[in-house]
Amino acid sequence: MRRWFFALFALAPAVVAAHEIPSPSAIDAELARVMRDTGAKGLAIAVIDEGRPVHVAAHGVRNASGDPLQVDTIMYGASLTKAVFAYTVMRQVEAGRFTLDTSIADMLPRPLPSYASKDIANRYADWTALDERWRRLTPRIVLTHATGFANFGFLEPDEKLHFHFDPGSRYAYSGDGLNTLQFAMETGEGIDVGAETSRVFSELGMTRTSLIWRDDFAGNLADGWDEQGKVEPHDERSKVRAAGSMDTTIADFAKFAAAFVRGDGLTRESRAEMVRPQLAITTRSQFPTLQAELPADERRKDLAAGLGVVVFDGPQGRGFFKGGHNETTGNTWVCVERRRRCVAILSNDVRSEAGFPQLVRFVLGDTGVPFEWEYGTR
Repeated sequence: MRRWFFALFALAPAVVAAHEIPSPSAIDAELARVMRDTGAKGLAIAVIDEGRPVHVAAHGVRNASGDPLQVDTIMYGASLTKAVFAYTVMRQVEAGRFTLDTSIADMLPRPLPSYASKDIANRYADWTALDERWRRLTPRIVLTHATGFANFGFLEPDEKLHFHFDPGSRYAYSGDGLNTLQFAMETGEGIDVGAETSRVFSELGMTRTSLIWRDDFAGNLADGWDEQGKVEPHDERSKVRAAGSMDTTIADFAKFAAAFVRGDGLTRESRAEMVRPQLAITTRSQFPTLQAELPADERRKDLAAGLGVVVFDGPQGRGFFKGGHNETTGNTWVCVERRRRCVAILSNDVRSEAGFPQLVRFVLGDTGVPFEWEYGTR
């Protein structure tokens, strides 16, 4: 089946003439329109062209007091954290700490299910109900969301992780999958994920980004608005979580997006591996995560899991994207390889998500990014 899928994936649509990126003033006007139409309180955007930020802006307010949202305001990165974690994992692979196909069983000093919650000072998940299939888990399987886990173990009736399918056999989004790999790296390999991501941020000049709360963030941070327009305070996350604990700013994330699309910090081969179609995506939408697979003739042929990102083929050729969401946060990051172009959007108001497809299209043109698959039914 995979040989059939990847043969079809290689038959990308004919690439159309490149869309011209609008002027900064036109982008800001469109962003203001999206805010009016959706009722969003705050929205920030970064545009990358030829691997360089060409426009970074923030509009609206960051809290109920009406303080302005600024390009250096701390905003919740949500699941954009997963792409940063995947990038960090690839650097560890390059350093020879493990390979993408190393079994977690070879990383840990004892079996994963033996780590009961009481044994873990910094709790990640509850693996005590897992069967022997846990030994099949690898970094590649984790980063392509093919662990077989639910999104989070606390969603299970017994609040323990279970295998819903064989690891590596299909895509189903799992935050606790990434947290499991973090645990194996930290417990088995002695790799401090928080420190390694901080090293990445330092190298890229991302001075206001961290996977754990910093006191210096308090002076300029964004609270969030939910679907009902209720404001919620910013969560000061006290533990590093590969699945989604990153705080960042639009100015900082622009630096990461630009570095990633240029290939900075990785070998050419590692960067290509991250955005290569690794695993067919076989569901109608990303959420709910454990939905049934579509019949073969109804599956999208232009969509696959990369490592920490989703890869697609569209009118402008190969692209990739990653979203981030919670009750008061809407984020997206979309790139097309041609001319190394990206748009990153951070919002502290989840209502803004309704305007993301049009805003991305306005900036980048028709990319083919599958927003309808991304959002689905959460």
